[in-house]
Amino acid sequence: MKLSILLLLLVIPGMISVAYGHTIDAVGEYRVEIGWMNEPVVSGDTNAIEFYASPLIPCPEISEPRKCAESQQFQNGIEGLKKTLKMQLIYKDEMITLPLSPDHDIPGKYYAFVNPTVSGFYQANVLGAIEDTPISLSMHPPKVAERAYIEFPEPSDITVQQMIDGHTALIENIGNLKDSVSNLEETRQQMDVGYAGIGVGIIAIVIAIIALTKSKNN
Repeated sequence: MKLSILLLLLVIPGMISVAYGHTIDAVGEYRVEIGWMNEPVVSGDTNAIEFYASPLIPCPEISEPRKCAESQQFQNGIEGLKKTLKMQLIYKDEMITLPLSPDHDIPGKYYAFVNPTVSGFYQANVLGAIEDTPISLSMHPPKVAERAYIEFPEPSDITVQQMIDGHTALIENIGNLKDSVSNLEETRQQMDVGYAGIGVGIIAIVIAIIALTKSKNN
């Protein structure tokens, strides 16, 4: 029983971390965190990268700053970074610079609004300064999923190629239907001929039986 509880305690934090989907790091004396505002994030939807900045509490028992930052929760957020920080969002060879908008209810939380138009992994570069500490940090938010994967019952954005493919498939289905009707008609005609032959045979047998019966009576 004790072993089961211990395993459960070890598994649950990992599950929470995966579900949370944020990336955490440390810069000097500060803890920084990014993640998508709406998760799961899909291509074609207006979204935002959330950015959190807070003091990093010293971790004497953890030597790596990033691990130290990951062991802590966001608290005592740092305000006034709208003018000193910016975010570059990169996808392959494309790059856009996004301003940070502060959350009016949570000090130290900011948004970089964006509409990721394609699925894949994006890189977020945080540039500028947190108070007197310069920052030039590359972080990676969770992957953007393909929009079509979660649409139901069918994707709303139909491309020209999809329309062409659908039209081609419809023509093929009509052709197959015509062939099936022709085959059914041929089969019916053959069955009609067969039934006629069977009918003639039965009549002949009946006539033969009647003739045989009369010959015996005579």
